Amino acid sequence: MKTETVKAIKFYDGEAKEVDEEVVKDETITLVINNSISRSLSALEDSLEEFAIGYLFNENLVKSLDDVLNIDIEGNKINVEINDELLKNNETVLCSDSAGGWRTKINDVKQVKSELKVTSSELIARIEELKNNAEIWQATGGTHVAGIVYEDKFVVKEDVSRHVAVDKVIGYGILNGFDLKNSYVIYSGRMPADMVIKITRVGIPLLASNAAPAYSGYKIAEKGDVTLVGFIRGQRFNVYNNLGRVIFD
Repeated sequence: MKTETVKAIKFYDGEAKEVDEEVVKDETITLVINNSISRSLSALEDSLEEFAIGYLFNENLVKSLDDVLNIDIEGNKINVEINDELLKNNETVLCSDSAGGWRTKINDVKQVKSELKVTSSELIARIEELKNNAEIWQATGGTHVAGIVYEDKFVVKEDVSRHVAVDKVIGYGILNGFDLKNSYVIYSGRMPADMVIKITRVGIPLLASNAAPAYSGYKIAEKGDVTLVGFIRGQRFNVYNNLGRVIFD
């Protein structure tokens, strides 16, 4: 079960009444890497393999699936073993994720090479499709939702953490052979540096959202030649950096 029913008092239009409300059921998920790096975070207990793979790639801990030697999931604990040589790189150990608090350690930003083009009508349609597939959010209002688009495939994941939701969809794409340089991520949440760097590291050229970019995210996008699309609401949005990736139809 991803939700639980709890008692609440609902105040609306001057009237208070007792109601049953659904809330999202988050858990403490612990990711342990080579028995030396540990991250504990609040997340939904689903798609944990996809999360682990997405996290490893998004945080620059591995370069390919061959670097992931083993993943063992026991309840809420994920034990992963990766190529130990990769942990000797400081940029790898000092990750950029919010849980680790290493946002200031984003030093190496490689440019994304991609010929991806997305139409304005597709972006507007995808944000609506994203909302329509956000079943837990519709029931509780308590999750972020992220989707990865590759050709005609659109896969959606939800989580209480916007970072984990994005890790899950990217992990899904990697495990299922998506060509990331011809994919894009669309999600609900702001676009600061620690989110944009995830996209950049795996070579995804475009991140779209119904929310705003932060200047830190814009600077990472500029360095990495990633396109940001923000404020997708109704028939409007803003495009930031490498504007040619969006075709206005």
